[in-house]
Amino acid sequence: MDPCPFVRLTVGNLALKIPVASKPARSVVHPSLSPCFCKIKLKNFPLQTAVVPYFPRENQFPDNQQQTLAATFHLSKADIDKLAQKSIFSAKPCLKIAAYTGRRGSTCGVNSGCLLGKVSVPLDLAGTESKASESDPRFVFQFDGEPECSPQVFQIRGNIRQPVYTCKFSFRNTGDRNQGSSSLRSEPSSSRRWLSSFGSERERLGKERKGWSITVHDLSGSPVAAAKMVTPFVASPGSGRVSRSNPGSWLILRPGGGTWKPWGRLEAWRERGSSDGLGYRFELIPDMSAAAIVLAESTLSSSKGGKFVIDLGGRSGSNGRVTPRSATSPACSPRSSGDFRYGLWPFAMHQGFVMSAGVEGEGKCSKPRVEVSVQHVNCTEDAAAYVALAATVDLSIDACRLFSQRLRKELCNHHQELLG
Repeated sequence: MDPCPFVRLTVGNLALKIPVASKPARSVVHPSLSPCFCKIKLKNFPLQTAVVPYFPRENQFPDNQQQTLAATFHLSKADIDKLAQKSIFSAKPCLKIAAYTGRRGSTCGVNSGCLLGKVSVPLDLAGTESKASESDPRFVFQFDGEPECSPQVFQIRGNIRQPVYTCKFSFRNTGDRNQGSSSLRSEPSSSRRWLSSFGSERERLGKERKGWSITVHDLSGSPVAAAKMVTPFVASPGSGRVSRSNPGSWLILRPGGGTWKPWGRLEAWRERGSSDGLGYRFELIPDMSAAAIVLAESTLSSSKGGKFVIDLGGRSGSNGRVTPRSATSPACSPRSSGDFRYGLWPFAMHQGFVMSAGVEGEGKCSKPRVEVSVQHVNCTEDAAAYVALAATVDLSIDACRLFSQRLRKELCNHHQELLG
């Protein structure tokens, strides 16, 4: 598999040096009395924020001061070409940085921070891939249809599309269907009792979604990854939504030793409030005897969709990019990628961008686009695990839909259709 060229543009070493007034005015929030932060913007990319250290002008920036990463932008070749495109209507691309003091966020729609100043940093993108920015090649995959429709998955490189995987969506046997058939045969004359059980079964199934699974196969037909819904998505009492206190969950599996072995776990729920988004938490399972490691925890817009991102050097934001709770790799030598525990982070000695999956919102045709860093892929099973994870993120959008809304027929098994 040939990767696509990407570069990582990082912003760091930011600090404020402002003279301290002998008696700061009480009506003005001064940097010496309140934390400073900045907003960093690169054209059409999402806005990023970062805390900025403050140093009085008479003090020198300490040589031993730990340099923190303020922002990271990931640029594809198309992004670079678009930014570098010359036009009489557009100026040279710039990185815009605005410094604030005070609290971040807003209150009643009004920004809480007090603007200190702005600066624009021009970018020279000529020869970016070989000069200033760090190369970050990735494998890019595109679902040819919605995951519940059992689509093919293509690898994308420029204008070339090559099929690499097929997905099979199915319902795992939960025993409900057989149980219903058994009751029909054993009590043909007890219509009142059967109708009563039919009603309770219909009510129960109307408040839960379970048994979904998806298997990823390579072109030879061999299964190389799978995802199974292990905790049903159930409506919380008194509401028609999956709550954060009782999320549904998926187990991402990889083949090993003639059986399926757990690789990761995705929990999802529907957030309350004005955001009304999809909340999620992804944990890597390095070993059955070891504690799971949280790699991503954020929200996506249920209506607009968004990007699920695992970036070990990223910053928390509305696009799903988060910094994991444990961001250091154990000092051990990874074995071959055939062993599911050793081919991927955290046992591989890598950090930075891991993967992203773009999904659409409710009611929209979603064909997830998946990007996986080359440094985290040593074999086809490695990439397939991330493809399966992307499918679960997309399916969780539907699994967390309000229970007052009907799902499309591909997401309802035969028994649920009879009861619905």
